[in-house]
Amino acid sequence: MNSTLSRRALVTRALLAAASLPLIQLAARPAAAAAAPLDPADPSAKALGYQADTTKVDNAANPSHKAEQMCGNCAQFQGKAGDAQGGCNLFPGKSVSGKGWCKVWAKKPGT
Repeated sequence: MNSTLSRRALVTRALLAAASLPLIQLAARPAAAAAAPLDPADPSAKALGYQADTTKVDNAANPSHKAEQMCGNCAQFQGKAGDAQGGCNLFPGKSVSGKGWCKVWAKKPGT
């Protein structure tokens, strides 16, 4: 069987394959969307004083902490208002508690 592939067919197949790559990545994204919760013992969490519950923050060690400050109303929080968990710009690939706190807390504009 002597089969030859024309240049036109080769280019067409290559373009179709290249066009399908973003679709494959888009299909795989929901599986990666579920980020693992941030462990307060994680070195980066410890460095920023992260606590999963703002009421458990040691105010003596963190004098800037106020009870109303929590991840859910922080500018770094990527979840929606009222979400129990959400992404954080400071901890890529991890999710933080909406009721958590860290030393980098900054008021979310509009809250």
